[in-house]
Amino acid sequence: MSKVEEKQKIQVAHLNDLPLQVGKEVIIGEHEIALFRLSNGKIKAIENRCPHKQGPLSQGIVSGEYVFCPLHDWKIDVTSGEVQKPDDGCVKTYTVEVINDIVYVLI
Repeated sequence: MSKVEEKQKIQVAHLNDLPLQVGKEVIIGEHEIALFRLSNGKIKAIENRCPHKQGPLSQGIVSGEYVFCPLHDWKIDVTSGEVQKPDDGCVKTYTVEVINDIVYVLI
């Protein structure tokens, strides 16, 4: 029987600190996370390194629910973490909660 791992809720930002469609890098221990506030108001958090050449995704261009890696323009879905074809790969996604305009990431 496997033990269910308890996730830690870490406060990372105030909602007003996250402009629409601009990434923000957040470091929690060994986790480098790219935090995004999408044009629809949703907050998404993914691993901050592109699987191709480790480009910093927090510096990428955000379009809809995708971020484009600033190094080689790989398109990554910020909800699933899946790299879009013709490229291939995946980044880790993190659950985000917003409570009273405070943004938390579960790790």
